[in-house]
Amino acid sequence: MFTGIIETLGTIARVQQENDNLHLTVACSFTHELKVDQSVSHNGICLTVVDIQGSHYTVTAIRETIEKTTIGAWRAGDVVNLERGMQLGARLDGHIVQGHVDQTALCTGIEEANGSWYFTFEYDKNPGNVTIEKGSITVNGVSLTVVDSGANFFSVAIIPYTYTHTNFNTFNVGTKVNLEFDVIGKYVSRLYGLRNQA
Repeated sequence: MFTGIIETLGTIARVQQENDNLHLTVACSFTHELKVDQSVSHNGICLTVVDIQGSHYTVTAIRETIEKTTIGAWRAGDVVNLERGMQLGARLDGHIVQGHVDQTALCTGIEEANGSWYFTFEYDKNPGNVTIEKGSITVNGVSLTVVDSGANFFSVAIIPYTYTHTNFNTFNVGTKVNLEFDVIGKYVSRLYGLRNQA
């Protein structure tokens, strides 16, 4: 379980394909605090630490993760948002994030607004995921509040701190990102759909 508050940025040091699996070695500032079997969110993808060597650790993604997220396109040198699992008793500064990516989206607009930025993302509405204005959304693991919402798009406002301390500063129009929709909203949507089928 995560909060969507990014702790630090990591750099992909190596990507290795093995059968259907992808092993990624990451360098980051908190590697010395990790342990094998620990969960870490990478651009919103919950992955398990399988090896630690000095300032680098390795995680493995299976085929389903590769197919549903942007991880298959990651290369050595790419910068990713990192967050360790939340601790019981700590403040929940973002929102409840599972680290289970629902789908990807494309950045379709970036607007600078006197020191902040508005980013617009477009996604496939067919899986039934929805956003609402003032609702929560996770983009590449970052907990954000929806500013504008449509049938297959939404926008978020990014403050300077978030822009500087996450990989939002690497986004361009056309950048592909990972989305996790609000878990409470997903359950409500699912229950509403089941009720209409009855």
